[in-house]
Amino acid sequence: MFLPILFGFLLGVALCLTFGTVFFALIQNSVDNGFWSGFKMVLGVIAGDIIFVIAALIGTSFIPKVQGFENIMAVVGVIFLVALGIVNITKGTPRLAYPKTSFGNFVYYFTTGFFLNALNPVNFVAWVAIVAYIRSHLHYSDVQQYAFMIMALVGIFVTENTLAYYANRLKRLFTPRVVKIFNRTTGVVFLIGAANIAYNRLLEPLSKAMNW
Repeated sequence: MFLPILFGFLLGVALCLTFGTVFFALIQNSVDNGFWSGFKMVLGVIAGDIIFVIAALIGTSFIPKVQGFENIMAVVGVIFLVALGIVNITKGTPRLAYPKTSFGNFVYYFTTGFFLNALNPVNFVAWVAIVAYIRSHLHYSDVQQYAFMIMALVGIFVTENTLAYYANRLKRLFTPRVVKIFNRTTGVVFLIGAANIAYNRLLEPLSKAMNW
């Protein structure tokens, strides 16, 4: 049981260091608005991952079958990422009107983390592939599979909160010029993520269907 727990935790750590949209958004929010903004965002990310992990482990039969649902999610994800990308690139150092109430503040950061994670169909495919691998190649029992995936989630939670903490601690290094460059880089990453989803989940399947 020790190895599934260890490998699961290490996988969670590795998934956080892929420098995707969640990584850059987490660092940006933590630098601009403090550790607790990053923590709330991490809770949203983990909530999305929990849904994906449960679906991957027990199957997707409990999810309502809606024709074109994946394509709809892909379109929403593309729009969401493009909007974030444009805001970061055009404004450089965006100053959004964050909710003043503690509940509104929590909802804002939580939903940002959740949607950044959940609206990327690649994330769900990745969790399904991981579950398939530990079942077919590593031959983990049901208990080992659950232990592996739970520790992967723990690894993600710990690593992302560590990133948020140290990003805020290093805030003094982020001069206005550095912040502007970083935010524009983050915007480019968002746009690349949107383009990747649009190509892999929308354009490529459409091209194959129409024999282009």
